[in-house]
Amino acid sequence: MAHTQTTAQPDVHSAAHGAKASEGFQQTGGDIDSRYINEDIAPVRLDQRKWGMKDIAALWVSMCACTPTYMLASGLIAEGMSWGQAVLTILLGNVIVLMPMILNAHAGTKYGIPFPVYCRSAFGIRGANVPAVLRALVACGWFGIGTWLGGWAIYKIVAVFVPSIEQMPPTPLGINVAQLVCFLLFWGVNIWIIRMGIESIRILLNIKAPLLIGLGLALLLWAYSRAGGFGPMLEKPSSFGVGQPKEGQFWVFFFPALTAMVGFWATLALNIPDFTRYAHSQRDQVIGQAIGLPPTMAFFSFIGVAVTSATVVIYGETLWDPVIVITRFENPVVLIISLAALCIANLATNIAANVVSPANDFSNLWPSRISFRTGGLITGIIGILMQPWRLVSDPTGYIFTWLVGYSALLGPLGAILIAEYYVVRRTNLDLTQLYKREGIYWYAGGWNPVAIVALVLGVVPNLPGFFGTIKVATVSKAWMDLYNYAWFTGFAISFVVYVALSLIRRPAKLAAA
Repeated sequence: MAHTQTTAQPDVHSAAHGAKASEGFQQTGGDIDSRYINEDIAPVRLDQRKWGMKDIAALWVSMCACTPTYMLASGLIAEGMSWGQAVLTILLGNVIVLMPMILNAHAGTKYGIPFPVYCRSAFGIRGANVPAVLRALVACGWFGIGTWLGGWAIYKIVAVFVPSIEQMPPTPLGINVAQLVCFLLFWGVNIWIIRMGIESIRILLNIKAPLLIGLGLALLLWAYSRAGGFGPMLEKPSSFGVGQPKEGQFWVFFFPALTAMVGFWATLALNIPDFTRYAHSQRDQVIGQAIGLPPTMAFFSFIGVAVTSATVVIYGETLWDPVIVITRFENPVVLIISLAALCIANLATNIAANVVSPANDFSNLWPSRISFRTGGLITGIIGILMQPWRLVSDPTGYIFTWLVGYSALLGPLGAILIAEYYVVRRTNLDLTQLYKREGIYWYAGGWNPVAIVALVLGVVPNLPGFFGTIKVATVSKAWMDLYNYAWFTGFAISFVVYVALSLIRRPAKLAAA
């Protein structure tokens, strides 16, 4: 067993002195002799918890104010929803996902621990690598998407001054050389910010939040004034209404759409302790998230719908991509400032939402060798290999294949963590034991078989529908209908199975919790 000691942060890790409590928070009082800890996944000291309500709210405003949010309603409207139905579906989905997010955030705030360490209570110290790696791989895909969109904005800035680059032939990768160079350039900026550490990310988010609110309002005002209103899209009735082409089919479409909206932030609903471990208090994280997430998602999706609607009047065509809209601006100064703001938007969202978690997750795999910065680099490399421009090439596939697909995986994970922390442990964890071999969270060789069984049983019912969606198998309508509720179905099954098996396997501990 390796000896891991953290001289740079004295009094961080637990020792025989145990954890001390301060206003409901816990920290540790010494060093731990263990291979399952390093500087990046150690509990955060009380004096390092600097994120107040404003910081938590800014985190969510910054992450929500991005190109994917702007484009989120496009698939819903394209499939027949009115703008009001689309925005309300997005709002409702985010209100729903806010609940498990706040619940999982509690452990991060109380104990100062990141997501992979939080998973150790339910899955075992070694078994925690299962949810951590699954979450990390989804984040790598999102990191690639965010990097591609930021690089796309840079590409369009360059194209204003060098139009010939848009005539370049595509490479075998499906994009041209200039697009690839811009993508890699933006990728490099992301990696540089990662190497600067978590505090630089907090500062970046606080800069971005007001900047993007201002840009969004300016874009909305421009669209309204140029179009003499918001355009025909806001007047278009729902295709599901009486006498419309899809009359009576609203609920058939609504539930998979709602599942996709929950799936949009289902990733952060798991790894939110990576951020709330720095929070001042539970009140800060709860209110900060509540005012930062659902309203911002609804507002920025409305901006996307309204501006896109106005482009029909202004340009005679529907422009869903905000980068394309901005490139139509005639003033080069305004154009460059706007596209640069979009680059900053994607940069801040990408790092906060798609790097912090997988960097910690990969670090958890091999704490003595993989640091936060190394984990961030691994995330970046996998993000390139996933060729993200293919993931967002089709808005419908982006929403109903990508978002719903991984929500079927993340719903069960969230259920297991919440069941363990609230039902089995009653929010009481032993901070020292979370980093100790052969302790109470070691289970059978470091794995908790109850969690693995609950995870598999929660995922399996949604596999036929997933295979049918990606068209690798033909499945019955019943399986496809079940898949429409993927996150909800998986969450419910895994929650019930985990609690039931925990009662059977360790009734004494459950009763004493």
